[in-house]
Amino acid sequence: MLSRRGALLLAAGGLAQLSLPGAAPTASAGAVADHRAEVAALLAARARALAAGPPALPLAEAGYRNLVLGPGAGPDRLTATAELVVQVAGCDAYPVVHPRRLLLRRTDGGWQVEREESAGGPPPLWDLGTVTAVRGDHCLVLGLAGGPDLAGLAAAADRAVPAVGAVWGERWAGRLLLQLPATEQQFARLLEADPAGWTGMAAVTTAAPGAPWHTPADRVLINPEAFGGLSDFGRQVVVTHEAVHVATRADTRAWTPLWLSEGVADWTGYRGSGRSPKQIAPELARDVAAGRLPSALPADQAFTAGAGGIAQAYEQSWLACELIARRYGPERLVGLYRAVAATGPGEDREQRLDGVLRAELGLGLGEFTGLWLDEVRRLKG
Repeated sequence: MLSRRGALLLAAGGLAQLSLPGAAPTASAGAVADHRAEVAALLAARARALAAGPPALPLAEAGYRNLVLGPGAGPDRLTATAELVVQVAGCDAYPVVHPRRLLLRRTDGGWQVEREESAGGPPPLWDLGTVTAVRGDHCLVLGLAGGPDLAGLAAAADRAVPAVGAVWGERWAGRLLLQLPATEQQFARLLEADPAGWTGMAAVTTAAPGAPWHTPADRVLINPEAFGGLSDFGRQVVVTHEAVHVATRADTRAWTPLWLSEGVADWTGYRGSGRSPKQIAPELARDVAAGRLPSALPADQAFTAGAGGIAQAYEQSWLACELIARRYGPERLVGLYRAVAATGPGEDREQRLDGVLRAELGLGLGEFTGLWLDEVRRLKG
């Protein structure tokens, strides 16, 4: 999910974030159709200008498709919808699709774009402002003029990629695309979400608009306020965590339990840190000390943004994956993750998970949960 700040400064004119007026039709369908070729040429030039610059926005391609024209508020006005298709060079393996709505005005020099805005779905970053960028050895970080510095995030991403590769191998591109908006409000806009629900969430990995169904995560969106409040160590853990989601996207399915997908991400993020379980899971440790113990592995709903106990859900998940990696080895944890993805969809998810655990670890879901609860109780000591 990407950003929404304007200022493209294209040759055809800058974009503005305004709602288009509901104008009454004033031209016939035939008259509108007469302008299609001219408008298509205008948008093609606009796309070429976008692809050519600014230098901070490295696009391998840009173009408008599926153009539909409609009458505007007068004889010299047209409305249009189209899909803006872009591809970030070196990062996007497939085109990213942004539905757009445009208001066109006829001048002495021909038709011009007066306004352009998102027509649905997360819009491109440049809708929110002038794009800036830092390119690392293993990453591209996009931000906005006047926003947080990007160099530190690029350095964290460059450390995260080899750390993730050491566990998950080379079955992924080994490269990250990260976006750092200037405010939490903008972060929420890029997710099309209520900002209140994302307070405290440092980052999220999402699919780009128009991504194939089998690509659940391919770019990292950073919450500047939550991320900025972390220590250097905390920021590194977050970036490595999100890099795992990118690396495992081909092996992550709708039926993968969130305790497993979030747990392996946290486990990789903390791997080799030297931190104790109580340091990694402080909220869970406090609950255990107070006699509040979980009875089962966290359900998917526990990871909903803004949910009470979400910190404990992540910590419980880390502990479950730490148990697997310590008892059976990291390779077995990776194998288990991929085996779960291979089971396929169905309503009997727990039964299929039980079968995978037996095949990979030699024990069923109930026995594994018991071992995990033993690990939880040890946090009291």
